[in-house]
Amino acid sequence: MKLASVDIGLKRIGVAFCFDKKVVLPQNAIIRKGRNQAAKELSELLKEWGIDQLIVGLPKGGSSEEEMERRIKHFISLLEIEGIDTVYIDESFSSFEAKEQMQGVVKQKRDGRLDSIAAKIILERYLSTINY
Repeated sequence: MKLASVDIGLKRIGVAFCFDKKVVLPQNAIIRKGRNQAAKELSELLKEWGIDQLIVGLPKGGSSEEEMERRIKHFISLLEIEGIDTVYIDESFSSFEAKEQMQGVVKQKRDGRLDSIAAKIILERYLSTINY
């Protein structure tokens, strides 16, 4: 089963893939110029790699939890991903963990690497909770 995860932000969408249920590979982030453009790019990427399941991080806790969950679910509804199962999981502190992991490595935070490392963390968390 080919898995992908996304860390959806207002400016960038972090993406990570896993093809063997063990190794998670961060991909280049999608830079959001608009919702429709980003949804189209992500849909094409998922189709191109033959992804079977999409893991989507949702923020839990915090004052804007409901608003962000609504925005993320709306964005996912824009994707053209028939046949791809979508699973939502808690992404709490994944961006913080990504910053910790990349401390001293990433100087330019706006290139999307941190977002894709956060997506990698989300997918690793998901893999640790399921039994194959």
